[in-house]
Amino acid sequence: MSRIGLKPIDIGPGVKVAVEPQLVRVEGPKGRLSQPLPAGIAAELAAGQLVLRRAREGKRPRALHGLARSLLANAVHGVTAGFSRTLEINGVGFSAVVKGRTVEFKLGYSHPVLFGVPEGIEIKVERSQVRVSGCDKQLVGQVAANIRRLRRPDVYKHKGIRYADEVLRKKAGKTGAK
Repeated sequence: MSRIGLKPIDIGPGVKVAVEPQLVRVEGPKGRLSQPLPAGIAAELAAGQLVLRRAREGKRPRALHGLARSLLANAVHGVTAGFSRTLEINGVGFSAVVKGRTVEFKLGYSHPVLFGVPEGIEIKVERSQVRVSGCDKQLVGQVAANIRRLRRPDVYKHKGIRYADEVLRKKAGKTGAK
């Protein structure tokens, strides 16, 4: 029995939810999202709460019950409060500048790296921090991972782009000849 799947999702004020047979649309002040439901999972709206039920018993619907509930809860949270990830840029001369819907990174390469910002994502740069925010949790995480991939942190000097809450272990360099 899925304990997570049985918990109802509270729908806050200002959030509109439309339930279709295999799709749930959520709209709020931060944006709108749609989340497909897996086969065997049904959603119903009752008393300001969204409840997920298994339409039929089986191994696959049991496995996807909690997942579907978590994805819908993230969609409701995303359109009300939104999600964000913060990245730090470390290194001498490393910087980032937002220019319209692109971000120009200077990361020690011979050329600046241009990063296109996808629709539904907002990027802010303050000093050496890059804040990626939006209503879709998966998209925010993927964009942050793509930015980090531009220059991964070096294990010896920690130069590069890393998550603000990421803990890095510094490797010791070679010791000189004795």
